[in-house]
Amino acid sequence: MAEGQALAAELRAQRPVENLTTGGILRLRDSRGKWRPPIPVRLEVKLGSDSWQSLYQALGPRGEVRETLVVVRNQDQPYRYEYLRAAETNGAAPLALNLVGDQAGIPFAASDFWLSDLGLDFFLWPQQRLVKKEMRKSRSCRVLESVRPNPPPGGYARVLSWIDFETDKLIRAEAYDRDRNLLKEFSIGSVKKVNGRWQLKSMEIRNEKTDCRTRLEFDLEVDPPKGVSPHY
Repeated sequence: MAEGQALAAELRAQRPVENLTTGGILRLRDSRGKWRPPIPVRLEVKLGSDSWQSLYQALGPRGEVRETLVVVRNQDQPYRYEYLRAAETNGAAPLALNLVGDQAGIPFAASDFWLSDLGLDFFLWPQQRLVKKEMRKSRSCRVLESVRPNPPPGGYARVLSWIDFETDKLIRAEAYDRDRNLLKEFSIGSVKKVNGRWQLKSMEIRNEKTDCRTRLEFDLEVDPPKGVSPHY
């Protein structure tokens, strides 16, 4: 347990070294294998003295902001999720929510990414255990098990995370319900090293129950370091 708690604390302590603004796309694939038109997204990272924020915005076809999520991280405090949704053309009213923990288990931009997925909220759960070390996608990894005893209905009860030894970054996760049924698979498609720091290039989540997929891709165009494959 002590090793797992230490690893989770190390992951929570990770933070970017500078502010960042980048664009990208959110792509959704339905259970029939058909990809929907991409949704433009914007990502901003803002550093504070004792906390940092990541802002995700889903944009409409004219560049208008449809949804905004701000994840406010403070290492050992519950992460805060500030969520805004604009009024919809069908008459639905705008929505503004300030959420923590289980409350953030709702979709972002109608995708399989929950707000809490984008915050990696499971690293805050009380039970963290290092269960094994193994190779995954040709990378040497530590496998961390995060458990919460009383999950909400339909929520995650257990998450296994594969942490790359070299980069100390998450490259894969599996989320299970209270009956240990697999709910979602999360994977990193590729990473880049920007100004000496590893940066996320793309990530994908698959819903085990529906076989739908969501892929989030960012515009971080740099060459991979020599001798290191950019693809996990």
